[in-house]
Amino acid sequence: MEDKDFLQFIERVKKRTGIDLAQYKEAQMKRRLTSLREKRGFHSFETFFQALVKEPALYHEFLDRITINVSEFFRNPARWDVLTNKIIPELMKETRKLKIWSAACSTGEEPYTLAMILSRFYPLHEIKILATDIDDGAIDKAKNGIYVERAVQDVPKDLLHKYFVKEQFHYRISQEVKNCVQFKRHNLLSDPFDTNFDLIVCRNVMIYFTEEAKSQLYHKFNKALRKGGVLFVGSTEQIFHPRKYGFDTMDTFFYRKIGE
Repeated sequence: MEDKDFLQFIERVKKRTGIDLAQYKEAQMKRRLTSLREKRGFHSFETFFQALVKEPALYHEFLDRITINVSEFFRNPARWDVLTNKIIPELMKETRKLKIWSAACSTGEEPYTLAMILSRFYPLHEIKILATDIDDGAIDKAKNGIYVERAVQDVPKDLLHKYFVKEQFHYRISQEVKNCVQFKRHNLLSDPFDTNFDLIVCRNVMIYFTEEAKSQLYHKFNKALRKGGVLFVGSTEQIFHPRKYGFDTMDTFFYRKIGE
């Protein structure tokens, strides 16, 4: 009965929101949502779903739980060094104006990190980054641009002083950096992708998807890149057979689209 209750919940969520929880790893997702459901005092997924429909705050908490909005600026700094010193200079040999997408951008640390890195190559007013996430609440936080001290601990000191204002309990990112990023709601698993990107950054979200969903996404990311464009994934998301998806390994966690 418990399994049937959860499966019906998955169907109802997909019909109501377009979010297909069946493409996330089931045991992980079920554990996470059961914890939230019980914490909020619901004895079944049926009653939990009825409450989600009526209570926007609970719905946003549900989105937070399925997307795990945990991020920092320059997360895994050595990989961002590779992006700065190797990947971007290579991409700039082929085109001066880079088209960049931060997919599943959470609360904005990743696209703002990209903007600050690009400021070493371009004036800020020339930088345009598309940043998308499924969670409207995360996007609202990203647009506000206010972060706790832990989130900025890996920001290089020169960039921290240049682009953040320290307030009493947090840091506020500058309006000039915020202007570089366009935030939009987007469901990776069901919405169409734009094309001709030079760089797509999608880190620390693929680990939550089933192998089938991951495979579909790698193919979709490949189609969204121009030939020679690069996909940058998270530090637990190495693609073991990149040629299967039309990529070559450019560096650890960086994959270049090869000819069609």
